[in-house]
Amino acid sequence: MTTQEFQALSPDTLAERLGPIDAIRDRLGDPKDWTMREVGDGNLNLVYIIDGPEGSVIVKQALPYVRLVGESWPLPLRRAFFEYNALKRQDERDPGAVPEIYYFDEDQAIIAMEFLSPHVILRKSLMEGKRHDGLADVLGRFCARTLFRGSDLSMPTAQRKADLALFAGNAELCDITENLVFSDPYFEAEMNRHTPQLEPIVAALRADSDLKIAAQHLKMAFANNAETMLHGDLHTGSVMVTDTETRVIDPEFATYGPMGFDIGMLIANFLMAYYAQPGHAEAEGARANYQNWILSVVEEIWGTFTAEFTHLWRTERTGILYQASLFEDQGDALASEQARIERLAAIWRDCLGFCGIEMHRRTLGLAHIAEYDEIADDAARAACEARGLMLGRALAVGRVNFTAMTEVTDLARRINQEDYL
Repeated sequence: MTTQEFQALSPDTLAERLGPIDAIRDRLGDPKDWTMREVGDGNLNLVYIIDGPEGSVIVKQALPYVRLVGESWPLPLRRAFFEYNALKRQDERDPGAVPEIYYFDEDQAIIAMEFLSPHVILRKSLMEGKRHDGLADVLGRFCARTLFRGSDLSMPTAQRKADLALFAGNAELCDITENLVFSDPYFEAEMNRHTPQLEPIVAALRADSDLKIAAQHLKMAFANNAETMLHGDLHTGSVMVTDTETRVIDPEFATYGPMGFDIGMLIANFLMAYYAQPGHAEAEGARANYQNWILSVVEEIWGTFTAEFTHLWRTERTGILYQASLFEDQGDALASEQARIERLAAIWRDCLGFCGIEMHRRTLGLAHIAEYDEIADDAARAACEARGLMLGRALAVGRVNFTAMTEVTDLARRINQEDYL
């Protein structure tokens, strides 16, 4: 397939191209009664909502380039193939956590899936100061179940190695992560951007040898430590919520990597939302209680993750690693528990390191977060961002010094009282 054969969807062609597909028509009704809305606000893809007399469907199509940048940055259409396969595996490993897939066209890079309504993007909800019951439980379990069940702790080794080979093909999106996340923020990369008032802090971070070495150690871990299938881009823009329900979307960056990566990236986005709250508050101090709620979610995500990981370790450890034949079957359950504690400690250190690097790249690199960018006043925005940068540095460089998530959230509160500009 070539890019010349590829045809981007448009509101004028959606009914003609997708109307003949039974799986879509059965959920929408007669194509002549469809209405279409283009809702994609991400960096890479076209996204449409199709409403019909029988229901609604989301249609996502990859483009042969980075939408945020344009045709000067080509990307392969096969990233839709990896997203489709990741969603299928995530649904098997944590049923109900991701949208149901109705249709996939590999040649045209189209995925038609369940329309989540009245769900909204979590990032937007956090900017509005809304709370969501069960949010931390769902996200903590999702991370534990998908990361554990996609690894050699659980999977049959032949199947796991086949999956590793399959997702290794998602090389171009891994390249984006490896450069935009781990390297570009720490030098004057062409596509970087940051709030001008941050310039002194940016200069200090780029001259910080300990930080740059930490970032490259973490980059090496991401590139080489293929522990499990990752979502690869798990942040608050990849989560949809109602008051009581949480679902995870958009795993097109799926690859094999360290277990701490997904949960570290996710927690980083909550911590940045915490620092951004003054920029969205109705009055000074009006979001203080909400900020505390965000930090409680961070603590609960990690607590739920460790509890679920522990449960899976004790009940589903059927892979080639830490076999029960070496421990429980010999009456040595204590050694198994010691191994579990050591594994979780390694994931914890990785989690904090990746968390810190994510807080830097979302402030200094190409792809920022709306929580910061939608603060209109440059000085107010820079004050929020500076605090996030300082916490990110502390986590990336000092990740071995933290023993509990409450230590992280306590440091976040202390940093929130400082003015770094």
